[in-house]
Amino acid sequence: MEADLRRGAEIPRATYRVQLNKSFTFRDVTGIVPYLASLGISHVYCSPYFKARAGSVHGYDVVDHNQLNPEIGTRSDFENFVAELRSHNMGHILDIVPNHVGIMGSDNAWWMDVLENGEASKYADYFDIEWNPANPALMGKVLVPVLGGAYGDILEKGELVLKFARERGSFAVFYHEHRMPIDPKTYPLIIDRILAKTYSGELENLRRGFVSLPDRHDPSDEQIAQRDEAKDTLQRRLVALCSHEPAVCEAIESVLQGFAGTPGNGETFDALHELLEVQPYRLASWRVAPDDINYRRFFDVNDLAGLRVEKIHYVNAPGLLAWFVGMRLFKMTPQDGLTVRLWDSFVTPVTRAVESKVRPPFGQSLLAVGSVGQV
Repeated sequence: MEADLRRGAEIPRATYRVQLNKSFTFRDVTGIVPYLASLGISHVYCSPYFKARAGSVHGYDVVDHNQLNPEIGTRSDFENFVAELRSHNMGHILDIVPNHVGIMGSDNAWWMDVLENGEASKYADYFDIEWNPANPALMGKVLVPVLGGAYGDILEKGELVLKFARERGSFAVFYHEHRMPIDPKTYPLIIDRILAKTYSGELENLRRGFVSLPDRHDPSDEQIAQRDEAKDTLQRRLVALCSHEPAVCEAIESVLQGFAGTPGNGETFDALHELLEVQPYRLASWRVAPDDINYRRFFDVNDLAGLRVEKIHYVNAPGLLAWFVGMRLFKMTPQDGLTVRLWDSFVTPVTRAVESKVRPPFGQSLLAVGSVGQV
């Protein structure tokens, strides 16, 4: 294998671009490989196939660099595609835009962690967020412009719903498909209401633990690590508590109903509003984004957030690192290659990292670098 990798790249003779999504999968493209080979095609040029937002038709809104897109197929499906290519002496080229990811919804773990922990998220530096903007209402917060109308109107219509995920031991506010996690340090605003309905010594202990979490504002690296470990432990204990004390779960559900309010009666939503006011994010109408946005987007698309690629710890994103090492993870050989778009958004540290990773045995692999637009 190593010897084969050092033979050098095979320059594409002719490429055929395929747009992979739930309507055209790995199995579908595998089925047309013999036909493409008969036309003289040497490389199949694939759209992004890492996990993207559900229903994505283009694949550029990646939410998880460590998984293939399940809507496109399984790892076995992918390997069968590669094997079929090899049997016809063909390769494939992957199209990637690694400088942004899909956000909003509920399926990007990095973004969910940022919404939950703000500046204290271990992924906060991955995104370009201005935590100290000119607008004082956004101090220490990230704008989340997903609402279909003014915040106050949406709140009083009862469209913002506080829920408890028993399997996670976590609270979150939902707006349709969008999940906004609650900062664990503010859980006592909910727990106090639960304790007023039922007593639990363990819940009292958990309340003290959540209050004691390191503050999310301007944290040190040590505080970020401490907070991450402590809040995970506390949430697991909350999961166990619900299993062992059913009365606590019943009280939680009752309290959540209290936060729901009565549509049209603004005062009944005061508790939910007060809870949202102390979160690391500010919910707003999508219309305010042009004036108040404080995170870097891909052009002006609110649900595509720019990545600070130089800050990413690749232990958290081996799939992303695989883009930069010739895709050995996905069985690429020198017949294969990458089309990396928006290379001009990378900075020198990443350029050096990429150069060090793609040298032998990958140094001669085909790597096409494209610059399409400017972020």
